Amino acid sequence: MVDERTLPRSTRARARKPGGRRAELIEQLQAMFLAEGFSALTVDDLCARLRCSKTTLYSVADSREQIVQAVVRHFFAESARAIEAEVSHRSDPADRIVTYLAGVGSAMRRNSPDFYRDMVGYQPTAAIYRLNSDAAARRVRELIDEGVAAGAFTPGYANFASHAVAVLIDGVQSGRLLDATGLTAGQAFTDLGEILINGLARRD
Repeated sequence: MVDERTLPRSTRARARKPGGRRAELIEQLQAMFLAEGFSALTVDDLCARLRCSKTTLYSVADSREQIVQAVVRHFFAESARAIEAEVSHRSDPADRIVTYLAGVGSAMRRNSPDFYRDMVGYQPTAAIYRLNSDAAARRVRELIDEGVAAGAFTPGYANFASHAVAVLIDGVQSGRLLDATGLTAGQAFTDLGEILINGLARRD
């Protein structure tokens, strides 16, 4: 997850304030960005669409660039909470991994092609995506380790799988696997969970 200490002091202070108009604005901005992307939207566009003043808009963050980053961080943080809530309802180690990666896939499928292109094409948001992809790889490794401890997974295979997952997630995040397969990020994360646990064999 993103370290709040890397954010400007004024942005950190706002981020700690619960609810209210700022939270409402972030949700509205998130819906707008996920549907349309953000690169073509100016501050004036945002104010007109949200029907708010620039002063109100800047309650989210100090500049347009920081607003975009705040919204992207919110998207990943909100998605992570929802995914972990689903995982917490599963007890089987394999099911927990499939549920986690399917949850990541579902979250990424909320991204329109325009948003995804803008996110990976803008260095600050690409860095946020990278941090969260790395966090996803670590979380899958944790879930694999939990399965080994529970006796559900073979330790030797699990060690290899942990490293392979990190490489595959990096391939999705970088776009190399998406370019090679034609999959979206959402499809790739969902398929990764199924392949990792169920393999390629056909089953009735």
